[in-house]
Amino acid sequence: MLFRATHISRRKTPAEAEPGHFLLRLKAEEITVQLRRNPRARRYTLRVRAATRDVVLTIPARGTLREAYDFAQRHAGWVETRLARLPEVVAFVPGAVIPLRGEPHRIVHRRGERGTVWAGREDDESVLYVAGEEAHVARRVADHLRREARKELVAASHRHAATLGVSIARVTLRDTASRWGSCSGTGALSFSWRLILAPPSVLDYLAAHEVAHRREMNHGPRFWATVDRLFPERHAAELWLKRHGAGLHRYGAE
Repeated sequence: MLFRATHISRRKTPAEAEPGHFLLRLKAEEITVQLRRNPRARRYTLRVRAATRDVVLTIPARGTLREAYDFAQRHAGWVETRLARLPEVVAFVPGAVIPLRGEPHRIVHRRGERGTVWAGREDDESVLYVAGEEAHVARRVADHLRREARKELVAASHRHAATLGVSIARVTLRDTASRWGSCSGTGALSFSWRLILAPPSVLDYLAAHEVAHRREMNHGPRFWATVDRLFPERHAAELWLKRHGAGLHRYGAE
């Protein structure tokens, strides 16, 4: 979601240190606008990021903080409309419905049961049963999802690595909004745990994508040929991520 200015001032960037954000008053609330100065930008840009549910204002090289603030104020209504259109956040609480491997699961609290979290069926729907005190439901669901993500990403990564005849150092999980996975020069792979919320084919594609970097640390033709060898249906997985990926970040908010 983006809004651009039509022109900018030609004044030079101030030499003193700049703040990283400012507060913008909307009709119903006051929000924080993150500031990013981009030497290559030619105009002010406002972006509402669905994944992190925040607002970023890009300042061009010759822009000023005063102009940036005025620009944000002029377009406060635009920001408010975009924020209101974001999908509602879903906390890990009893009764909430969350995706697991692409399938909706309702969280059901079972205080008197032993164990932590397990999947099942109830009233002809998929559910996640959570044992223990209600105060621990959110943490237990989050821990369960991360364990499942690690198990499947490790298995998929090693399977693709064996196909290519390459090694991987380790697999770590993070919760980043900017990328779904990464591969270091030493073979360390990192993934977003939220891939366990997506259909299994999407998780498998991301594992193949990062393992392919063990052969090609770039995104050139040989890299994509390697990905296609590991996962021929990559275009379908990429399309799913483009359409639904940002929505995965709305799950698990307190």
